Order: sequence, then structure tokens, then C-alpha cells
Amino acid sequence: MEELRILAINPGSTSTKIAVFHGPNPVFVRTIAHSTEELSGFDKITDQYNFRKEIIYKQLEEAGIEMDSIRAVVGRGGLTKPIPSGVYEVNEAMKHDMANSPMGEHASNLGGFIADDIAKSLPNARAFIADPVVVDELEPLARVSGHPEFARKSIFHALNQKAIARQHAKSIMRKYEDLNLIVVHLGGGISVGAHRKGQVVDVNQALDGEGPFSPERSGTLPSADLVRLCFSGKYTQKEILTMIKGKGGMAAFLGTNSAYEVEQRALAGDEYAKFIFEAMAFQVAKAIGAMSTVLKGEVDGILITGGIAHGKWFVNQVIERVYKIGPVHVYPGEDEMRALAVNGMMVLKGEIEVKEYK
Repeated sequence: MEELRILAINPGSTSTKIAVFHGPNPVFVRTIAHSTEELSGFDKITDQYNFRKEIIYKQLEEAGIEMDSIRAVVGRGGLTKPIPSGVYEVNEAMKHDMANSPMGEHASNLGGFIADDIAKSLPNARAFIADPVVVDELEPLARVSGHPEFARKSIFHALNQKAIARQHAKSIMRKYEDLNLIVVHLGGGISVGAHRKGQVVDVNQALDGEGPFSPERSGTLPSADLVRLCFSGKYTQKEILTMIKGKGGMAAFLGTNSAYEVEQRALAGDEYAKFIFEAMAFQVAKAIGAMSTVLKGEVDGILITGGIAHGKWFVNQVIERVYKIGPVHVYPGEDEMRALAVNGMMVLKGEIEVKEYK
């Protein structure tokens, strides 16, 4: 059987990542940075579509990639309406919802559009998205907040959480669908998910800052104090939303969103940096403890992943509080490009069924 080529596309707020995989191996990987000046002329993220698409074509052409050999183009799924985990072929209904996103604007909304456009220009390619951030497998109890006006939502690092969970299951020769796992993604945002037999039945809404505070998000805040701040007249709505997401968490306390920088400051004797960093680990550990109750204490493993998982001091702060809950496994970093490619590969090989977006 010929080795199948997959093109993976992951648009972010200030960059576009692209990679071509030949079978399981990456043959081309590129991160294209976009300056504030370049993006300032676009009113909406979807207006950046042609700009980003043309840059991708240019990079692939300059790299000498034989486009006709590509069989699947897999884009990072955006803020579509909530859907179960899986791989979805891009269709008109999906493109409509990405253009008029019911969940808000995000650069990842461009992934499906660009994948579809490129696939249509090739002789034998199909366009997909895989495990977008709006994957929703919450059990009914997990949707209930403290008031009927506020339903809890599932928005988290679904692509990386699912990929790591499956990778771990394979490493111990088990099926993901047979395991109870708690998966912790440590990045600019932090999500902690309870995976019960292949379904993420509970997870904090990491986009808007529910759960532990993170390098850029404030996490769960005291509700009444937040309401009083909103009506104090000191801040606009936009400024308060930025406090919650973008300039909250470590960035608010320490003036940086770099976990590496904070760890170095802590190790160099900065007691306040150490205190805040430990507080973040404390909140992550509390979230793991909470998810263990969702799984009724039956935890086959706690998987810690994401960029911050490279920091041994931080991870150890978490582990010493949770190791009695279940065995802890650390998978540093995130390889979303590989995860996208692997999902596309499984479809082409008939190992998983493509889902239809409706």
C-alpha cells in the first residue's frame, strides 16, 4: 500500500502552522508568524481567509511539496456548534457555522475553510476537521451550574487531550474506550477532563477561564466580587473580558505569560513568583481531585500534557498532591499537527468512520 500524504493546517491567533506527513512521518513542518500589523487590517478573523490561504500555498510551493500526492487535508476544527468527538468531513453546514460561529470567533474557524479549498484543488483529496475545541460529551449532571440562566459548556483542548489519551492507552496495550482517565492540558489555558470509557464526561470550560487559573486566564473567580467590579464603572466590558482571558492568571500577577520564565524566577529565589506558580499547581491539583469524584474514584491514570508539562518543578508540585488518586504519567508538550495527521490517516485506512456535521 502506498504511503499516504496528509496536509495538516492549524491556524492560531498570531500564527498558522502547517505540516505534511508521509505516512506517520513529518516531511515538512512550518510555523508562519503573523504580525499585529499584518492582521490589523482585517475586521473579522474570517476576513483573513484568503491572506492565510495564499501564504500556505506559497510555503508549500517553495518547499517543493508534490500537492497531487496529498490524500487528506485536515484543518484544526473551530468554534462550530457542540459535537461529539471524531473526524468530520467539511461540508456546507460546517462552513456556514464556522463563518457565523454560534460559539464565537477564533482563528481555528479558518482551518476547515482552508482545508476544503485546498482539497478541492487536488485530484484525490478530502477535507476534514478533527476533535475541535467544542467537542461535547458532557454527562447531563455536568451541564448544571448554580442557576438555570447559566449552563456549563464544553470548550477545551479536545484534540490534544484525546490524542494523548489514545497514545497512553496504546502504550499500555489497552483500549482508550476501556479506561477511566483524567487528562490535564497545561498551556496558555488549562483544561482538566474526566475521560470515562472514551467519553469526556466533564471538563472545565477553558476558553473563558473556568477552572484553574493559567498563564493567561483568571480561572474561576468569586462571582459577587466579579459582578461588583463589572458595575464599578472602572472598566469597560472589553477590559474585564481581557482580565478573564488574555491578561489574567500569571500575566496579571507576574507580568508574563511564560511559565518557563516564572519557573526560572522561582528557582532564582523570587519568592512571590514561586508562590504564584505553586498556587497555580495547587488549583490544577484541586481540579484533578474534583474530576476523580466524577469517575467515582475509579481512575486508571492521570495524564499531564501541554507545554508547561516540560517544567519538572511545576509538575512535581501537582504530582505530590494527586499521586494517591491514580498513577501519574507525564507527556510533555503538545503535537497537534501529528494528532491532526493521525486522525486523517485513520480515516484513509478505514480504521475510524467519518462523521457528518449537521
